[in-house]
Amino acid sequence: MSIDTYKLTSMEEPTDEVLSQLMREAAEEARETNAQATQRYFDELRQAAANIR
Repeated sequence: MSIDTYKLTSMEEPTDEVLSQLMREAAEEARETNAQATQRYFDELRQAAANIR
């Protein structure tokens, strides 16, 4: 079983290596999504502050 062929709905338990890779990928995606959301938040704050002046 590899990360490319494993399905979360599989009845077979993932190996420790596959599970570790899944967790790393999920963490990386969460970091990227969080960074994008943070950037949008501060962009909107700057825009709102600019409109107050």
